[in-house]
Amino acid sequence: MSGETVAAVSWWRKRAAGVAAFVAVGLAFTGTGAVGVYRYVDNYWVYRGYAPPHDPSFVRAKGTVERFYVKSAALGGRNQPVDVYLPPGYAASKRERYPVFYLLHGVPGRPGAFLQTVRMGVVEDVLLARHTARPMILVMPFGSTGSFTDKEWANGARPNEGWETFVSRDLVRAVDARYRTIRSADGRVLGGLSEGGYGALNIGIHHPTEFRVLESWSGYERADDIAAIFEHRASLLRRNSPSLVLARKAKAVRANGVYVWFYTASGDRDRAQNVRFASELKRLGVPHRFAVLHGGHDWSLWRGQAADAFLAASRHLGGSDA
Repeated sequence: MSGETVAAVSWWRKRAAGVAAFVAVGLAFTGTGAVGVYRYVDNYWVYRGYAPPHDPSFVRAKGTVERFYVKSAALGGRNQPVDVYLPPGYAASKRERYPVFYLLHGVPGRPGAFLQTVRMGVVEDVLLARHTARPMILVMPFGSTGSFTDKEWANGARPNEGWETFVSRDLVRAVDARYRTIRSADGRVLGGLSEGGYGALNIGIHHPTEFRVLESWSGYERADDIAAIFEHRASLLRRNSPSLVLARKAKAVRANGVYVWFYTASGDRDRAQNVRFASELKRLGVPHRFAVLHGGHDWSLWRGQAADAFLAASRHLGGSDA
């Protein structure tokens, strides 16, 4: 297939909700003015049709959101925005150090979706109020040059396209320098949804000394042959396919105590990839948990599994008593 055809396949396989937004525009335009249409589409893009997230009444302590920028040498000096959710009590506990849950978005994507659609901040507030999880700093970087530009969280063929290195080196260093973190793999989780789930596995298997837990929510394990990223280079496609790299990296992954937590859905076109990857993890003795859930490749699944994802991260970090 041509590069354009492959890119189109990649677009649809990640099931972005852009089509639904455009349909909404057409339906809404007949009954509302331009301002109403804009507000509807903007709200849909932010919340994907859900109500804005808020903590239930029994939650007394809430986390806080802030943004900072990482100047990344791997990206040629680009300043990348990073959204951060600081857990309840962070400001008051001046000496406590926290584990970090790095979350990678899909495409089209933006880091804010983890808080506004998946509700990870609400999930953390609720779990901490119930004393069922340890507090974590949530770090959500922007992994592209535009919301609709696919970078696959990978080190591409072209100069200054080191998105893997941006995460594994530049971002981790910047977060450790700025916040009271546990500055070792014992305190780091790397996860993501769709393309971000692929990115978490790809980066984490390449860097087993940097992250203790890897989570893939509806991700995949074979690199898409996207010309703008990999230029159809067979060596780059192999290197960026976790299913092809795992056997070579398994010894280091086991030695560093890496735990892999991932799921797919019965209606996900990449279900077979995930099933095969789970079999390979088992064969190679890599600790993991895998599930095929009812549903598709969509926000309702990721939102519904958010609490389980947070709990899995909390319970499998180094030093956890859970």
